[in-house]
Amino acid sequence: EVQLVESGGGLVQPGGSLRLSCAASGFTFSSYAMSWVRQAPGKGLEWVSAINSGGGSTSYADSVKGRFTISRDNAKNTLYLQMNSLKPEDTAVYYCSARGDYWGQGTQVTVSS
Repeated sequence: EVQLVESGGGLVQPGGSLRLSCAASGFTFSSYAMSWVRQAPGKGLEWVSAINSGGGSTSYADSVKGRFTISRDNAKNTLYLQMNSLKPEDTAVYYCSARGDYWGQGTQVTVSS
């Protein structure tokens, strides 16, 4: 059974940091490009960041560039998103996705004072 399980979300003050994790199982994680996608309240899905299967190539939405860092550990079958300098507009449910084929259940990130 394919599973993607996000964790690490929570409530943080503006300017703070969080590190999201996405634990993968049931498929060959190291063969898949991975992405983070978010959905803010009342809005559609927004692509945040992506990383290739080997981890050597990354890309970011302009809205998070310079603040977020995507990484992966293929030995641990885990994807990460380090989020720094968080803003209220980063408030959303964050999902990890394996090439769009598989999706996690999401983790809530709330940035508020």
